[in-house]
Amino acid sequence: MDYKTLRLSHDASIATITLSRPEKRNAISYELIEELLGALDELADSSALVLILTGEGKAFCSGMDLENLKALTGRSAEQNLKDSEKMADLFRALYDFSRPTIAAVNGAAIAGGCGLATLCDFTLTVPEAKFGYTEVRIGFVPAIVSTFLLRQIGEKHARDLLLTGRIIEAEEAHRIGLINEIVSAEDLMPRARALALQLLGNSPASLSFTKRLLSDYARGELDAQIRSAVKENAAIRATSDFHEGISSFLEKRKPRWTGE
Repeated sequence: MDYKTLRLSHDASIATITLSRPEKRNAISYELIEELLGALDELADSSALVLILTGEGKAFCSGMDLENLKALTGRSAEQNLKDSEKMADLFRALYDFSRPTIAAVNGAAIAGGCGLATLCDFTLTVPEAKFGYTEVRIGFVPAIVSTFLLRQIGEKHARDLLLTGRIIEAEEAHRIGLINEIVSAEDLMPRARALALQLLGNSPASLSFTKRLLSDYARGELDAQIRSAVKENAAIRATSDFHEGISSFLEKRKPRWTGE
């Protein structure tokens, strides 16, 4: 498969997906979602035993692409539901991926980008990276990622991040358990590769079985929660606050909320 928004490379048993839209801060577009799903499918049928996910340029992933944001306000209810389902498919595919995954976070990871960074089994980050689920600041709802976040850091921390929409530094992200390690920029990829090599010293069958077991533990609860999240994600797009939030964000002005 030819990719336009990412690069997929193999080095022995280690595969690396690099989000490659540096001019857009690796923002999530519909094309990127499709290509990430395609890359994960391709790797599932490959000899790769560990996956490293990183970004090109100064950001890891800045959230949804501005052009896609503009288009959201004109989509039908059916299109909104399909969009939500596709994002849920991506998050679930990464969470349930059969091989160990390592996010090497080279910069800001915001909204959906924060989801991609933290859904990997291991999350390594540079000190300068920032994290946040900023959806409520533009009239959106961080529905799909919320179910994973609750499992990762607990309800109190999740409510804080999701309801305030605040941006946190790498140090706080590490303290609350959102990430595993803080690594200098020059050591980020070497450390990710060292961790990958450590994992390769283990039984591939055992790693695969262990990952499947962990996914199975969460499966029933996640299935129900994601179904609900997809509906909420689609439903918020019909509200006046959502349309106002998107407009004010694109126009770089303070939103005028109505609560409707």
